[in-house]
Amino acid sequence: MKGWRRSRGSGAERSMTKGRSMKVGFIGLGSMGAGMAHNLLRAGHDVLVHDLNRDAGKELEEAGAGWADTVAEAARHADAIFTSLPGPTQMREVGLGEAGLLSALRPGSLWFDLTTNAPAVVREVHAACREKGVELFDAPVSGGPKGARTGKLAIYVGGDRAAFEQHGAILDAISDQVLHVGEIGAGNTVKLVHNCGSMIIRMAISEVFTMGVKAGVEPDALWHALRQGAIGRARTFDRVGDRYLQQAFDPPSFALGLADKDLRLALELADQLDVPMRAARLVQEDFHEALDRGWAHRDSQSPLLLQNERADVKIKLSAEQVQAVLDRG
Repeated sequence: MKGWRRSRGSGAERSMTKGRSMKVGFIGLGSMGAGMAHNLLRAGHDVLVHDLNRDAGKELEEAGAGWADTVAEAARHADAIFTSLPGPTQMREVGLGEAGLLSALRPGSLWFDLTTNAPAVVREVHAACREKGVELFDAPVSGGPKGARTGKLAIYVGGDRAAFEQHGAILDAISDQVLHVGEIGAGNTVKLVHNCGSMIIRMAISEVFTMGVKAGVEPDALWHALRQGAIGRARTFDRVGDRYLQQAFDPPSFALGLADKDLRLALELADQLDVPMRAARLVQEDFHEALDRGWAHRDSQSPLLLQNERADVKIKLSAEQVQAVLDRG
C-alpha cells in the first residue's frame, strides 16, 4: 500500500503534545530498522518505508505505514529521512547513487543516518548534502534489536548543533538517550569507540574467566565475586551473562559479521589518526578466526569460545544460574 498514512491510536495522540507530525521516509527494515520505524509510527508520524526485501515492510504496512518501491520515492515528499543500513558502502550508494536520496530530497529536509558508519564516508556524504540544502546527521544507535523495539536506545548524534536543537526532537520517538556529541562524523566516532571498547573488554573477560575457572573457582561464584569488586560494581561484567556464560550465541542480538565490520571501521579510524590499537587488533584476530569457522551469523560474543578452547576449559551456566547471580545483587 503506497502513500503517506498516519498512524492511529494513543501513541499518535501522545506525540502531538511534543511537536508536529512529520512525513518520514525510513529505509532499511532489518532487526534494528523495523523496530525504530514502528516507534516513529506510534509517535504519530506519517511513515513511508522501503527495503530490498519487500516482505520486510508488510508488518509495518499493517500498522499504518506506506510502502515506497524505490529510495527516491521514500524521499521525495519527506520532511525527514532515516536510513538504517549494513555499512558505509550501502549508505553512500543509497545517498549518492543514481536515483538515490539526493536525487529526490527537497532543500530543507533532514537525513538521520542510523548506520554504524565510517566518519570519513559520513563527511563525504555530508558535503554533498550541503550542496543540495539537505541537513545530514550521523546518528548511530546502541541498544540492540530489543532496544530498537522498546525505544531504550542511545543515539550518538553528530551534526550542526543549531540544526539539531531545532529538529532533533523527532529522535525522542525512537530513543530515551539522544546525545549530541559533536560535529558531523562525531556520532560514529563515539559509536566506534563504544563498540571497540566493548569488544576488547569481552575478550579480556574471557581470558580472566578461563584462568579463574582453571584454578578451581566455579564460574557462578567467580562471576558473582567479580561483579562485587570495584570495577564489577560498574556492571562491566553483567552483559556476559546472557551469551558467553550460557554458551547461547544463536540467534544473535548482534551478529559477529556486523561486529567485525564495526571493529574494522574503528581500526581504520585509528589508522587515520595514527593511534596504536594493539588490544583491538588481537580482538580482530580472534574475530577473523571465528569468521573462518563460519560464525558470521552467530552472536558477536561467540569468539570468546576460542579462549575457552585454548585454555581447555568448559564454562557454561544455565539461565537459572545466571538469574540467581543477578538476583544476589
